[in-house]
Amino acid sequence: MEKKKKPFDFPLFLVIIILLCIGITMVFSASMYEDFFYYHDKFYHFKKQLVWSAIGMFVLLFTANIDYKKLKNRKLVGFGMLITLICLIVVFMLPDVKDVHRWIVIGGLRFQPSELAKFMIIIYVAEYISRKGSSISEWKKIFSVLLVSGVFAGLILKEPNMSNAVIIMATTFCMLFVGGAKMQHLIALLALGFCGGTYFAFSEDYRKKRVFGFLDPFKDPLDKGYQAIQSLYALGVGNIFGVGLGKSRQKGYYIPEAQNDFIFAILGEELGFIGTFFVIVLFAVLVWRGMKIALNCKDRFGALLATGITSLIAVQSSINFLVVASFMPVTGVTLPLISYGGSSLVFTMAELGLLLSISRYSE
Repeated sequence: MEKKKKPFDFPLFLVIIILLCIGITMVFSASMYEDFFYYHDKFYHFKKQLVWSAIGMFVLLFTANIDYKKLKNRKLVGFGMLITLICLIVVFMLPDVKDVHRWIVIGGLRFQPSELAKFMIIIYVAEYISRKGSSISEWKKIFSVLLVSGVFAGLILKEPNMSNAVIIMATTFCMLFVGGAKMQHLIALLALGFCGGTYFAFSEDYRKKRVFGFLDPFKDPLDKGYQAIQSLYALGVGNIFGVGLGKSRQKGYYIPEAQNDFIFAILGEELGFIGTFFVIVLFAVLVWRGMKIALNCKDRFGALLATGITSLIAVQSSINFLVVASFMPVTGVTLPLISYGGSSLVFTMAELGLLLSISRYSE
């Protein structure tokens, strides 16, 4: 007899809502100057983020109330992976946006297939490992998983979008670790990943510039080190309590598109160390609840699914924090639930909804 569903994990749900509200507030604060100048409407990005947040909440509540076990369907997962692969190929057939092929534009809406890819890879890897059982410790089974994830990551890398490609491979690695891969295989993968990451970091001129800008941003403050320096200025000015909500100077054309990848720097400037620490604690609580759900889930598929979702949020948010604090070369990674973005927010909410669904069946 199937176990009756419980209420979902309320602390996790509360953290999601708090982070979403902080995100909406900071998107408005970070974008209002440029919105007033370019669109003559300081609420331009704020209104769009509100709409996407409402859609995201609907998606979260929908996925939180479905039985996640229904996703453990080989044909369904295969169909989803095929659709994702087609979307990742289609972007190269469409006109570029700012010299990159990352979006499918339909009417006034922009859809980023890499966000769908992150979502589907988690489901695929969880289904594959749970189906293979203990045989996942064999190298050929690990290679099969890496081959599929690598094809999707390679297409995303070609867009170019190295950061999301790295996030996909890092999430796959975490799921293989939890799934039972041998330690010697994992160490070999880490070494291979380090070599591959180093190669790709220097394979393009713009990536090479970012690496050198990270090593010494003040050597070229108007080009290679510009974003890192402006981000550090924002965090430094914020001090302990910040300059006050809405009073950031760096968002006034110093940090480009401050509502996206560097929104955490604006948050640090306006709300100070207290604000940034509070947000980091919220993400830590989110990751903790996700790990707890994964550990308490008696179903292997559910445990791996929870691991993948939690790993994705942890890796992506950590990269954003490190980039903003200049502990990593500048790369385009949004902060989940905080940064502006439609497809990113909706798919993040869908993933977190699945995590809530798994919590309803956990011990």
